[in-house]
Amino acid sequence: MKKLFAVAAIALAVSGCTRIETGTVGLRVDASRQIQGNELMPGSWNQTIVGSVLEFPVRDIALNLENKTPLTADNSALSDFDVSVVYAVNPSSVSDLYSNKSKSFHAIADDGDVYLMYNYVVTLVNNASYKAIRQYGSLELADKREILEGEIKNIVEEKLKQEGLDKAITLTAVQIRNIKPNAQILNAATQFVKAQNELRVKQTEVEIAEKEAERLRILAATADDAIAYKRAEAEILIAEAIKEGKVNTIVVPKDFQGIVNLK
Repeated sequence: MKKLFAVAAIALAVSGCTRIETGTVGLRVDASRQIQGNELMPGSWNQTIVGSVLEFPVRDIALNLENKTPLTADNSALSDFDVSVVYAVNPSSVSDLYSNKSKSFHAIADDGDVYLMYNYVVTLVNNASYKAIRQYGSLELADKREILEGEIKNIVEEKLKQEGLDKAITLTAVQIRNIKPNAQILNAATQFVKAQNELRVKQTEVEIAEKEAERLRILAATADDAIAYKRAEAEILIAEAIKEGKVNTIVVPKDFQGIVNLK
């Protein structure tokens, strides 16, 4: 009978306890729903026969912002912007954050876990994204992904510092998954590139035509010089032949206009 009672007591004790898992921190809540004591660290066993234990993930908390349409420097709204952020909560800040911050700042998962400051961080990241993107034109953003990630992180961290939360919340990663300008901007850019390409083709055609005309002018000038040279050479030879009496031909100058009757 004593053994049966001991086994039952052990079973009751075990069933009335919960173990804080790695990566989470617990807080004890008494029967009046008040937070009791300090944070319950990972690996510890805690009774839940009287009161309960809340668990809070504190490491690698991921959040996603999707389908955002921030304005760029050229006042054009992006067609789509998606960013993912990972943050961590200082285990020693769990009790203060849960007890003293607005409950609307937190998010509750389907399994009951409370993600401290989740909604608050979502808001900070959203505002930081809009502020960072506003600095650049639509067509610049694709080449500035890493710069934007750094700027978003810096803006959020500065805000956390201003609110005295920089020791409680730490951003560990910011990743932009998609940046897509609106269709009109993309179409205008495509048409501009097409026009530029067509202009370069026309300029090339003009340059080729100019070079060809220059080539023909040079050939024509060369031909005229050659003909003049040959004519002069022939006239010299004829003159020498006449002088030596080898030619019985009357040479008429090329500008001869006939015999004029002076009567």
